[in-house]
Amino acid sequence: MFWRMTGLSAASPVDTILDKENFTLEELLDEDEIIQECKALNSRLINFLRDKAQVEQLLRYVMEEVPEDSEKKRSFKFPFIACEIFTCEIDVILRTLVEDEELMDLLFSFVKPDHPHSTLLSGYFSKVVICLMLRKTAPLMNYVQGHPEIVVQLVDLIGITSIMEVLIRLIGADENIYSNYGDTMQWLENTDVLEMIADKFSSSDSPEVHANAAEILCAVTRCAPPSLATKICSPRLFHHALEESRPKSVLVHSLSVCISLLDPKRLASASYQAFRSNLSHGALVTASPETVDGMLESLGNLLKLLDTSSAENILPTPYGYLRPPLGKHRLKIVEFISVLLTIGSETAEKELIRQSAIKRSIDLFFEYPYNNFLHHHVENIIVSCLEGKRTELIEHVLNDCDTVGKILVAERLSSLSTESNAPTVPSEEKAPPRIGNVGHMTRIANKLIQLGNSNSIIQAHLQENTEWVEWQTNVLVKRNEVENVYHWACGRPTSLHDRGRDSDDDDYRDRDYDVAALANNLSQAFRYGIYSNDDIEEAQGSLERDDEVILKCELCLNIAFLLILVGCNMQCDKYSLLFSKKKFVTVS
Repeated sequence: MFWRMTGLSAASPVDTILDKENFTLEELLDEDEIIQECKALNSRLINFLRDKAQVEQLLRYVMEEVPEDSEKKRSFKFPFIACEIFTCEIDVILRTLVEDEELMDLLFSFVKPDHPHSTLLSGYFSKVVICLMLRKTAPLMNYVQGHPEIVVQLVDLIGITSIMEVLIRLIGADENIYSNYGDTMQWLENTDVLEMIADKFSSSDSPEVHANAAEILCAVTRCAPPSLATKICSPRLFHHALEESRPKSVLVHSLSVCISLLDPKRLASASYQAFRSNLSHGALVTASPETVDGMLESLGNLLKLLDTSSAENILPTPYGYLRPPLGKHRLKIVEFISVLLTIGSETAEKELIRQSAIKRSIDLFFEYPYNNFLHHHVENIIVSCLEGKRTELIEHVLNDCDTVGKILVAERLSSLSTESNAPTVPSEEKAPPRIGNVGHMTRIANKLIQLGNSNSIIQAHLQENTEWVEWQTNVLVKRNEVENVYHWACGRPTSLHDRGRDSDDDDYRDRDYDVAALANNLSQAFRYGIYSNDDIEEAQGSLERDDEVILKCELCLNIAFLLILVGCNMQCDKYSLLFSKKKFVTVS
């Protein structure tokens, strides 16, 4: 029980079992309130569970497979309850486990090759080990250090996501790291654990193994101590990606690691970046010039995969069919090119120009007009080139790639091309649909105009093209006027129309009010009786006398519709809005 009052509370079912002269662990596990009693630190229960024999039996429930004809309690309930008892983080129970060599041997016998590894029990094993990592870090790491074969066995089971999570935390590549955690795992820096993980790209054909191996390596680039993370920057870790005999998942996930190396912050949350800045074990690791050069050596082979002319597979779609579909591997290659342009490497930029990687990416933008993932990456490629300081990049995008000309052609046709040799082919039974990349072309066009105001090369290129000038005047200007959400009369705050925004997300982040906090603060007013029933009745009477209520604060009006269903009270300037389920009024 969470609380007890003598003479008032009923006896706990767990205490009733403990009062028996002879009772078993199974009787306690079968009682629904056992977890509640553990969290309430029931001393009699904990003293029973802390015994080595009971801890050993709990471990066996967590780890051992049972015959298929076993009772459901033994198959599902007991393993679940046993795992939950460990994750209640009761110190004396965890201490019994980590301080006993035999119990630790029993726990980690789960990762031995001859042991069955079901998904369910792997999850329980993962939860117990991670709990020990967080609460008993030093003794657990000392045990693992004394048994180096455990790391090898964990790597061999990397295809199981639960085991992968254990390995991530063991390496120290997890966001939930204590400041003193790195000191207990310095020995890992002298192991070849990263090489073992990278070798999974060549030794396994399982997409799950490839995905989990990439997840660990990416996590290392973001979170692990720099002395360990720098080991991943060796170009030899990526030589498996382009072997013809390997599955495409090897290429996709190897490129994910390359992308994380080039820009490790792209997959890390902003909140964690702030947290990590306070840690003592270093900053994010970025790829060295040697690593970039090693990646560029494979660029030519990567670009060959972007050639779709010889592919024969066909994918039917609602608008026709793709011949061939773009595929994850081509999309990942374009993303890789996009990230290469953001690192400021002159060598990378020259190589991308020389091998026409940028040009091929822009061609794919128009060949696959309904793949918005692709459009996003190609837009980033174009913007990175235009915003770069090197004239060579700008001229390449404008002249060699003919970006402006291709936009004008696509705008002029406006519907899907019926050319038989195009990868995206419309259905013969339907009229060709409108292309789906108009929005991205509009954003690119607006970026060209914006940058042209400060860049003479871009401005001259646009002004020399009479078709562009005519399209900008007759089409683009009108389209921007229609798509300007701050001019809409459907609830957007018109007072903000002069604030230029590229997205609703930017607008949201720059708002100077916190709706959630505002609703919470004002809901307290009702809870503690700041507004009495008389005030509410008076306000409702005022509403009935007035046919129309005019809200002078337009911002309040917009937020009002967000909060009207929850009956919140909101203040803005000198006005207060008092909401009911169906009505709202202004009160002084």
